[in-house]
Amino acid sequence: MQTPVILIVEDEDVTRLNLVSLFEAEGYKVIEAIDGDDMHDKLTTHDDVNLVVMDINLPGKNGLILARELRQKRNIGLIFLTGRDNDVDRILGLEIGADDYITKPFNPRELTIRARNLISRTGSSGEESAIETNGVITFNGWELDENSRCLTSPAGEAKRLPKGEYRALRLMLDSPGRIFSREQLIKHMTGRELRANDRTVDVTIRRIRKHFESDTNTSELISTIHGEGYRFIGKIDG
Repeated sequence: MQTPVILIVEDEDVTRLNLVSLFEAEGYKVIEAIDGDDMHDKLTTHDDVNLVVMDINLPGKNGLILARELRQKRNIGLIFLTGRDNDVDRILGLEIGADDYITKPFNPRELTIRARNLISRTGSSGEESAIETNGVITFNGWELDENSRCLTSPAGEAKRLPKGEYRALRLMLDSPGRIFSREQLIKHMTGRELRANDRTVDVTIRRIRKHFESDTNTSELISTIHGEGYRFIGKIDG
């Protein structure tokens, strides 16, 4: 089995070296970058990166901008590891497409567990793991391609979903009408437990609903069940 590869993007030398040592001790191959340009160079020369662990406060382009650029090119796992602990940055990071957001100071064991779970879900080199099935799910004029994670509207506009959005939507499409709690959704999306004041699920559902808003006939496909969770109320074709 190929050794997973982690790219650390951190400009503070001591923190970066500590992260390198931490992940190498866990058996990962680790690559370092100090800023956005360095990150893109490393991704160009290393097409086997499984996970990026990135600070937000970087020289030049900050981590939020770099995350947008990363999502346009690659679909590898992304964890923000940053000193910014306000809700605005956390929600923005998740909306951009980060798979997880951890604030400093952090528990090293927790970080390695989250990294391992994320790598196991995303598979190698940013591809979906083998548990994903082939085919296209059609519902209310929409199509969800299980290979590419592309969501196509009735008008033919296609958007590739981040892994979290895809996994949440796919789970609900598998059981139309079933109510999924936030605990169930976060477990399926990220492999971790729901934390206090964790808005990851709500942000993800909001992003999915925003896709559906492009078609006025199907803008209310996901219903909020107050105090319980969310459910898909559309109709699966076929």
